[in-house]
Amino acid sequence: MAKKAAAIETTVEEKLRALFALQKIDSEIVRIKTIRGELPLEVQDLEDEIIGLETRVNNFTEEMKELEGSMTEKKNIITAAKANIKKYEAQQMNVRNNREFDAISKEIEFQNLEVQLAEKRIKEAGATIEAKSDVIKEAKDILKERKKDLEHKKSELDEITKETQKEEQDLRKQSEKAAKIIDERLVVAYQRIRNNTRNGLGVVAVDRDSCGGCFNKIPPQRQMDIKSHKKVIVCEHCGRILVDAAIEMEEAAVKS
Repeated sequence: MAKKAAAIETTVEEKLRALFALQKIDSEIVRIKTIRGELPLEVQDLEDEIIGLETRVNNFTEEMKELEGSMTEKKNIITAAKANIKKYEAQQMNVRNNREFDAISKEIEFQNLEVQLAEKRIKEAGATIEAKSDVIKEAKDILKERKKDLEHKKSELDEITKETQKEEQDLRKQSEKAAKIIDERLVVAYQRIRNNTRNGLGVVAVDRDSCGGCFNKIPPQRQMDIKSHKKVIVCEHCGRILVDAAIEMEEAAVKS
């Protein structure tokens, strides 16, 4: 029975050490991401803005093509109407009675109205094209600047990523290795605690008889339980997993 108890004690201690090591690794990964800062988000925002500007330019360009096509159509209508007017005016010279004269006059009037309406539509389309041209020019100028900004930000991000990528990959491998020693249930609990804390600490060492996370005092008996490494103990105030200072010192000694 004594051997079985010792095995349980060692297993729990290994898990606590692995948890504390996992916390240190995850904190280092957070530090690397902090070094990168807001650059990945800035790059994404610029890429989204560029896509939006390009879409806007393309849409306006297509609208301008449609307007130009409409103007060509209206010009053809004017040409046809003017030709009809000349034809009707020639016919009007050879009418036999007033009724024929009035009928042709109405046709001429109708064709003149067609010309006026088409000219009005051409003028409106021209004004719209001019306005859209200004918008497109402005959007293209902004697009050019945003592309320069994106190139600069990407270059900056690539440089920082190159400096930190290998370190982050190594840390993630260490994180996976440490997590394998720990029960999945405990890893899930640790991640949940980390996500609920502002500083991302799910495992902390006892420091000066207090929780290293929320700094509330820990009762002496509870400190003895923590030092015994027989079970996983959490802070009664903040819910963080607690380890004794000895584990923290050993972890620091291993790193150095």
